[in-house]
Amino acid sequence: MKKVTLIKSTLALAVTLASSNLLASGFALNEQSVSGMGTGFAGRSSAADDASTVYGNPAGMSRLKREQVTVGGAAVIAKTDIKQTGGAAGSNDGDMVPTVGVPMGYYVKPIDEHWSFGFGMYVPFGLVTDYENGFAGRYYGSKSEVQVITLQPTVSYAFNDKVSIGFGPTINRIDGTLESATRPPAPGLNDGKVKISGDDTAVGYNIGILVQATDSTRVGLTYHSMVDYKLEGKTKVTNQYIGALNGSKYDASLKIKTPESVDLSITHELDDHWTLYAGSTWTRWSRLEAITVENEGVPPLLQAAGLGRISEEQKWHDTWAHAIGASYKLNKEWTLRTGFTVDQSPTNNVNRSPRIPTGDRKIISFGAGWSPNDDMTIDLAYSYLWEEDAKINQAAYKAKYENSAHGLGASLTYRF
Repeated sequence: MKKVTLIKSTLALAVTLASSNLLASGFALNEQSVSGMGTGFAGRSSAADDASTVYGNPAGMSRLKREQVTVGGAAVIAKTDIKQTGGAAGSNDGDMVPTVGVPMGYYVKPIDEHWSFGFGMYVPFGLVTDYENGFAGRYYGSKSEVQVITLQPTVSYAFNDKVSIGFGPTINRIDGTLESATRPPAPGLNDGKVKISGDDTAVGYNIGILVQATDSTRVGLTYHSMVDYKLEGKTKVTNQYIGALNGSKYDASLKIKTPESVDLSITHELDDHWTLYAGSTWTRWSRLEAITVENEGVPPLLQAAGLGRISEEQKWHDTWAHAIGASYKLNKEWTLRTGFTVDQSPTNNVNRSPRIPTGDRKIISFGAGWSPNDDMTIDLAYSYLWEEDAKINQAAYKAKYENSAHGLGASLTYRF
């Protein structure tokens, strides 16, 4: 009976953590544009400064009168202080997020006075956490790595010089690897381990409209669709205390939907030097009420224990992000930028796990664009992010996380 109980808790933990961690990819990455990063992504759907508008608002391609390519990337350097308030013994180093890079690349070609074509490659969702050996919360997650890479062919159509629309299907690839420790059957024995991996490819779309409301003001609206995934993968159980089932693998499938979002923003050219930006993004995280995992090949005894199908409540809520920003055209070559963003987290203090230990955040950003000639622009950006304290209240692990991060971005736009 002890072996059965151990296997049951191992697999239940694996599946539950899988569903929880994949939701961490719901923390939408903002780093799809370095020029946008400089203004805190205010005006994301109304600025249309370079080819990254393929993501920000596909209708904005109509404003780009020359064929161009924008390529770049951003690095995120995170820091966490963990104060454990209860639960299992262990360490809390807080060095669980390695420095990660976020690539991006876009191409836009005007076809005629009405039509433009574009293509984008970017990373809209992602998460990496990798805790040290002996981490106190290891039974709720020791390592998580999930990312989504998106390809987006896009077209836009300008009805006139005031109104344009754009549309692009998205081809999205999700990959994930999850690890967690499992409790030994008696004190003094070594932990076991569970490793889960899975992937899928699914299709969505982005659509936008851009309106030149006045000679100095543009309004943009962009809709990023929900994407419906069914991940197929394996659950591997490693533990010397479960006899013949040690190292066994089980087929697993997990359905998950990354939510739709709507971005509304305004760009206002105050004069020849100053441009102001504002925007809000709503994300429908409330559709993630529960995750259901189907396991195949589970022995009948474990099927009877309820491991053939497991459902995990998430209780996430819809979120809003708001941003304001400004740019100052110093001269023909240099443009300076700044912005401020507030961004809600969909998690709560009851259900939050060490895999996604984030709270509501604030971000301040600075950036610069250098155009040595009419054909080339180099954009640089820096952001500092800090979060409200995030509390974890699991049965065997209680802690308070203090998170912050530095973001660095660079991109090159070349016009043909």
